Amino acid sequence: MAEQKIYLVGAGITGWEGFGSKALEIIAKAEVMIGHQRHLDCFPEFAGQKMPLDDLPEILDFLKKTEKRVALLASGDPTFFGISRFLLRNLPKERIEIFPNVTSMQYAFAQIKEPWDDAIFVSVHGRGMHPAVDKIVAAEKACVLTDKVNTPAAIAAELIERGAEGYEAWLCEDLGLAGEKFTKTSVRGLLELKPSDLNILILIRTYEPNLTQYPLIGIDDEEFQTTKKLITKQEVRAVTLAKLQLQDDLVLWDVGAGSGSVSIEASNLMPNGRIFAVEQNAQCLAFIRENLKKFMARNVKLVEGDAPDALEELPDPDRVFIGGSGGHLEEIIIAVDGRLKPEGLVVLNAVTLDTLTKAVEFLEDHGFTTEAACVNIAKTRSLTEYKMFEAQNPVYVITARKGGE
Repeated sequence: MAEQKIYLVGAGITGWEGFGSKALEIIAKAEVMIGHQRHLDCFPEFAGQKMPLDDLPEILDFLKKTEKRVALLASGDPTFFGISRFLLRNLPKERIEIFPNVTSMQYAFAQIKEPWDDAIFVSVHGRGMHPAVDKIVAAEKACVLTDKVNTPAAIAAELIERGAEGYEAWLCEDLGLAGEKFTKTSVRGLLELKPSDLNILILIRTYEPNLTQYPLIGIDDEEFQTTKKLITKQEVRAVTLAKLQLQDDLVLWDVGAGSGSVSIEASNLMPNGRIFAVEQNAQCLAFIRENLKKFMARNVKLVEGDAPDALEELPDPDRVFIGGSGGHLEEIIIAVDGRLKPEGLVVLNAVTLDTLTKAVEFLEDHGFTTEAACVNIAKTRSLTEYKMFEAQNPVYVITARKGGE
């Protein structure tokens, strides 16, 4: 006997009234109805067998063997953070017919009267929170499906830690139920709210008026808060970023971040990337925080501590920039050597011949192929009615690739 179709039917935001006429016809002809209890309860007169959607492996085993006509009820659009991914991965696609409905996310945007075609949609329901927040901070507008662990308050705390508070927040609770509620607040305001377990979080980025004054790359040195001129200067910063060969979704370690200038411009070039600015100097840390807030570098995470120990909990990098080593250059290179992803790059800036020599020696001893570029910058300055060039100290930009020639 040919295998029966499995009809995957999405419920609307209300009860049975949220099902379309074709979906209701399919359900009426079904012999088995599978779904969460709140969906099964929408059809008290259903004469067939009802199965709660609890144990997915058990349900899958049943679906593989059954010759009965099955209607599986889901919420909204089953292909949108729904059960369809699981079913399509484990059953022949030709057995499954899908009837999508309005999602809770669509409904939430409609209720707060906000267009959603420019939003990203992420789920932390049963997933890790940090990858979702990485996407949120790179977006203009985000809608988040939460759970009991990854709550709106937990997401807000992570955004605050990253210096990414510039959002209008909407907490949308118990959608479609009698007590549905929509609360407009700030990111910090989310920390004080105790939402229902059934909630959706919408975040809409707000801008400071002066944000658009700054370029993506080539920010003037004077715009950064710094101490003792511990900053990778504009022209050298441009060469450094070019040598890092950044791509949008990479992980970058900025070791010895100083003012955070490299991290900040890298964040503009890779808005979906993950950037970790590692610094141990207390005064530098204060300046980095100010700079991250000023330039709204949302995908830069400040890591307080001394490398290489501070690197242990970070995700493996695709790119590493070493702007300062605190006297632990070889230890940092050893740590990077053990963690750098295949095809990864290390870029190191040196201002003395001693550091240049040691860095190249250490890197090559650990199997890296190196190239060094000497960046000589001279800038004009006025001398009475004339202008002359004044040379700055040369900077050696070392690029290292694991293996190869």
